[in-house]
Amino acid sequence: MKKIIINADNKKDILNTLLKRSTLNYGKYEEKVQKIVEDVKNNGDSALFSYTKEFDGFSLNKDNILVTKDEIKEAYKKVSPELVEILKEAAENIRAFHERQVRNTWIDTKPDGSILGQRMIPIEIAGTYAPGGKAAYPSSVLMNVIPATVAGVKKIILATPPAKDGSISPNTIVAADIAGVDEIYKMGGAQAIAAMAFGTDSVPKVDKITGPGNIFVALAKKNVYGNVGIDSIAGPSEIVVLCDETANPKYVAADLLSQAEHDELASAILVTTDEAMADKVKAEIDEFTKVLSRKDIIKASLDNFGFLIVTKDIEEAVSVVNDIASEHLEILTKNPFEVMTKVKNAGAIFLGEYSSEPLGDYFAGPNHILPTNGTSRFFSPLSVDDFVKKTSIISFSKEALSKVHEKIETFAESEGLTAHANSIKVRFDK
Repeated sequence: MKKIIINADNKKDILNTLLKRSTLNYGKYEEKVQKIVEDVKNNGDSALFSYTKEFDGFSLNKDNILVTKDEIKEAYKKVSPELVEILKEAAENIRAFHERQVRNTWIDTKPDGSILGQRMIPIEIAGTYAPGGKAAYPSSVLMNVIPATVAGVKKIILATPPAKDGSISPNTIVAADIAGVDEIYKMGGAQAIAAMAFGTDSVPKVDKITGPGNIFVALAKKNVYGNVGIDSIAGPSEIVVLCDETANPKYVAADLLSQAEHDELASAILVTTDEAMADKVKAEIDEFTKVLSRKDIIKASLDNFGFLIVTKDIEEAVSVVNDIASEHLEILTKNPFEVMTKVKNAGAIFLGEYSSEPLGDYFAGPNHILPTNGTSRFFSPLSVDDFVKKTSIISFSKEALSKVHEKIETFAESEGLTAHANSIKVRFDK
């Protein structure tokens, strides 16, 4: 990790370095993804089945594309009862949090006969994606699916890539069943995203696609956006820990490493007001890395995108945090709640030394599908709102319209839209 005493120039260099991790910079893959998406769009099942054979080694067809009830029962036998109960408890925490997000339809009626309102309507079909193989994350299945169920989505499908024998991770199946998925499809990669976006004979067309995946999945979601909604184009994981001299360097180091182990493009950044703390954290990181199982990935991540940033005071530290706009932000300071009020940009904020980032990944309840690569400046975590449409309601009586019709006509005419003006005017011609 690189230790930096922050200034305007090196802060800009850091931000530019972090942006290089963006999945949008992988132009060399875009042509291949475009070909896959177009092929599935035009040829449906035949293209989907062909790509599944090519990339996953499984001979997919219309008869084996769905996970069966027997496969679901078998998955429960392969997952320890302890983990099943943990998944159920985590699901309840996630559900309880997201139920607080539900917004109701509202109507505002005035004495003059004008009625305005907003109707909340869940989307019809949601398509969720879960990585497979070594990157099978049942926690992400819960985080994707439960907000959709809370929103009232009528049908929720899950796409996840099969192994060569057609099997799916039992952890993924059990998590999907607990979360409330209606159908699990054995398909992955860009071909799965295209199948859900456009529909095939075997796969229903969905209204929105959510969930993490590799570069092919990310670019495919970018490609089909507009035909369907998407949550976001997720980049590599990242964490910023903001601390002062009161923090425990062992905790800080452990939390930074919790994200560095994701992949070589992950970013782990310490922002501290105390240079001695930066040195202590670096020493703890070196010791932890010796014994952690993914030490090679961690080393690559920290060498390329790990920083120990030292600031002159907490105000400068918060400024750096807001510029980075990290996916995860931990605040380990003397007064973390006070510092939090100054933070404008972060996907999720963890306060205090017993609120480490993995708490949010697995169990607390808030969604762990978060904006990355600085996009927390304008994006939010996945939520119930992602699965709901808002429709405006307008109804005016003659009395209500008569009070404003001339203003509307003038407004329309100022834009040169005389038919707009006439649509109002004819109702008051004598």
